Formats: sequence, structure tokens, C-alpha cells
Amino acid sequence: MSSQPTAPPTAPPRQGGAGRYLRGAARLLAAAGLAVDAYMHAHLADRYDLVSADISQGDLFRIEAGFAALAALLVLVWRRVPADLFAWSVATGGLALLLIYRYANIGAWGPFPNMYEPLWYDDKVITVVAQAVAIVATVYLLIFRPRRARLH
Repeated sequence: MSSQPTAPPTAPPRQGGAGRYLRGAARLLAAAGLAVDAYMHAHLADRYDLVSADISQGDLFRIEAGFAALAALLVLVWRRVPADLFAWSVATGGLALLLIYRYANIGAWGPFPNMYEPLWYDDKVITVVAQAVAIVATVYLLIFRPRRARLH
């Protein structure tokens, strides 16, 4: 047996400085991408009010804008896994639907109108890039979690 005293328990391990800065940058990028997504959908919503079934495409754009704005706020303020998952879901769902309705004419579906639009234009490209940035940033946040103290 060793006669040397043992060191007192230390504080929980913290994420290193570089990791903390990377996570902060990822949060800012995710929030920025989601904010651009929210702005673009809110900005374009009135142009799509006439594309309608039970609900108009303009209303769906407003819903997307609201979810994206909420996700941007949560990813900055709450900083927990559920917020990061919500942000990832909003960005991924928005990008998936944009690409589906760009490349596939699936027609009206239930209460949703036919939103097929086989064109690329600046606002759509900006939205795709913003959503992709938010996806990459939230994936980083979800994969690279800070280490927590282990209880022995």
C-alpha cells in the first residue's frame, strides 16, 4: 500500500477551450441558418397563399417560419439535446420537403396542396444553403456532446 495521501475529488471534467468554441460556433451557425430559413419562408408566404387545398402553401410557409424561428431561439438559449433535436428536425424536414417538391410532382396530399415547383431561384437556393448549414451545425451539436462527470 502506498503511504501517499490521495488527492481530493476534483471538479467534473469540462470540455476543452477549443471544443467549447466549436460548440459555440455551431450554435451560432445553426441559429443563423434557421433564422434565414424563418425569414425566407415568412417573406415568401404571401406569394403562395393562392396555392391551396384545405390549407394554403402560404400558411405552411408561415408555420415553417414559426418553427424555424423557435428552433433558432432554442438552440441559442436552451442548449440541451431536445432543443438541438428540434432544430435538426426543423431544418432537415424543411430541406427534405423543399427537395421533394422541387423534383417530384406528388400532387395534392390530404389537406396539403400540390406544391410542385420545378424551378431554382435565388430565394430557394438561399433557403437550401441556410437549411444545410443548420443541419450540419446541429449534427455537430448532437454528436459532439461535452463530457459529464462520471459517478463512481
